Amino acid sequence: MGASSRVAAGILVSRLTGLLRERVIAHYLGSQTIVADAFRAAIRIPNLLNNLFGEGVLSASFITVYSKLRAAGEDDQAEDLAAAIFGILALLCGALVLAGIVFTPYLVDVIALGFTGERRSLTIQLARIVFPGTGLLVMSAWCLGILNSHRRFLLSYTAPVAMNCAMIAALITFGPRTGQSQLVLDLAWAYVVGGALQFLVQWPKVRRLLPDFRPMLDLQSPAVRAVLRNFGPVFVSRGVVQVSATVDSMIASLLPLGAVASLGYGQIISILPVSLFSMSVSAAELPALSSATGSREEIAAFLQKRLSAGLRRIAFFIVPSAVAFLILGDVLVAALYQTGRFSHADVPYVWAVLAGSSVGLLATSLGRLYSSAFYALFDTKTPLRFAVVRVILTIILGYLFALPLPRLLGIQQEWGVAGLTASAGIAGWVEFALLRRGLREKIGATPLSRDFLVKLWSMAIAAGVLGFSVKHLIGTVDPWITAAVVLPIYGITYFAGTSYWQIEESQTVVASILRRVRLR
Repeated sequence: MGASSRVAAGILVSRLTGLLRERVIAHYLGSQTIVADAFRAAIRIPNLLNNLFGEGVLSASFITVYSKLRAAGEDDQAEDLAAAIFGILALLCGALVLAGIVFTPYLVDVIALGFTGERRSLTIQLARIVFPGTGLLVMSAWCLGILNSHRRFLLSYTAPVAMNCAMIAALITFGPRTGQSQLVLDLAWAYVVGGALQFLVQWPKVRRLLPDFRPMLDLQSPAVRAVLRNFGPVFVSRGVVQVSATVDSMIASLLPLGAVASLGYGQIISILPVSLFSMSVSAAELPALSSATGSREEIAAFLQKRLSAGLRRIAFFIVPSAVAFLILGDVLVAALYQTGRFSHADVPYVWAVLAGSSVGLLATSLGRLYSSAFYALFDTKTPLRFAVVRVILTIILGYLFALPLPRLLGIQQEWGVAGLTASAGIAGWVEFALLRRGLREKIGATPLSRDFLVKLWSMAIAAGVLGFSVKHLIGTVDPWITAAVVLPIYGITYFAGTSYWQIEESQTVVASILRRVRLR
C-alpha cells in the first residue's frame, strides 16, 4: 500500500467513525435547538488552538526540517529537535489553555456574538470544559508529525477513532436517561477524555521511534530556530484562515436558531473528500518533497513530477464529490443525519451548506498540495500572502452573501448559511490561482490538462443527473434505501465512464477492485 493510500485508509476509518459520531449527536441534540448551536460554537472556540498549533502548522514547519535531518543521516539531531518542539508546545499549550478558560466569556462574545441568554451561558460552560481536550489534541498532532516523518501513516490518522468512540459511548450511555442540557455537558467531558486517548494510542510507537527522548526547552539549536522561523509565517497563515472560519461562525450566530448547528453538520460532510483525497496526498507527499536533493533544476523536476501526479489523483476524486454535494446533497444529509431529533425539515438547510461548499471544493483541495510544495521549498511567506487575500475576500463576500443577499432575493434568512460556504469557495479559487502562478515561477508549470478536467466534470454531471432522476423515480422512502440505490448508481456511472474514456486513475481503481473480487 502506497503512502497516500495508507493516509487515506487511516483518514477513512477516522472520518467514518466521525460521521457515526455526528449521526449520534444529531439523534440526541437535533439541529434547530439551543444545545446543538451551543455545542458547535463551544467546540469552535478551543479548536482555534488546535488549528493554530496542530497538524497543519507542524507539518509545514516541523516535518520539513525533521525529515531533512533524517535524510542527511543526522538522527541524533532529529531526535533532539523532536524533544525541543515537544517541550515548547507543551509549555505554550498549557499557558493558552489556562488563558482560554479564564477568558472564555469574552471569546464567546466575539465568536458567537449573536448568542444571548441560555445559549450564551451554555456555550461558555461547554467551552471551558473542552479547552484542555484541545490542548491534548495539539500534542497528539506532534505525535502525528513524528510518525509521518518516519512514514508510519496509518496509526497517526486512525488515532482520532479513539476520540470519536469516547463521544459516541457518552451519548449512548447518558442520552436515553438525561436531559439535553446535561447530555451536552457529558459530551464535552467525553471530548476531553477522547483527546487524551488520541494522544496515548500514538505514544508507545513514538517512544520506540525516539528511544532516547527527553523533553527539553532548547531555543538555541539551529534546527529548532529553523522550525521557529518556519512556524511564524505558517502560524500567521493558519491564523488568518482561522479568522475566516471564526467570522463564518460569527455571521452564522446572527442567523436564526439552528444556523450554527447546520453549518457544523454540513462542514463535517464537506471536509470528508478533502481529508480523504487532498490531505492524504498532501500529507504523504510533504516528507518526500522535503527530502528532495540535488541542483535547483533537479529539485524542480522532481517536484514537478510528483505534483502533477498528485494533482491528477486529487482532481479525479474531488470533482465527483463536488457534483454529488450539489445535486445529491439531500440524499447524503438524510442518510447520515435524519434520525431522532434531526427531522426531514432540517435536511434542506444542511444540503444548502453542502451545495455552497461545492463551489470551491476543487480549488481548496488542489491548493493544499500547492501549499505543501511551497513548504517543501522552505517558502512559508508566499502561501501566507495568498491566504490573507483569501480571508479578506471570504469575510467581505461571506457577510454580503449571508445577510443582505437573502433579503434582496426575498428568501428566508436561514438560507444565508449557503452564502457562507459559497463565498468561501469563490475566495478559494482566487487563492488557488495565486498559488499556481507563484509555484510556476519557482519550478515551472504543473498543469492539469483541459481534456482531463472536461472528461471528469462531464461524466460527474452526467452521473449526477442520472442519480437525481433515479431519486425522483423512487419517491419518498427511507433515507437509507434512497442512498443505497442512488449513490452506487452515481459512483458506478462515474467510474465506468471515466474508465471508458481511459482516465488512468479510474482504470487503476477499477482494476484494483476487480482483482480483489477475483481473489475472493
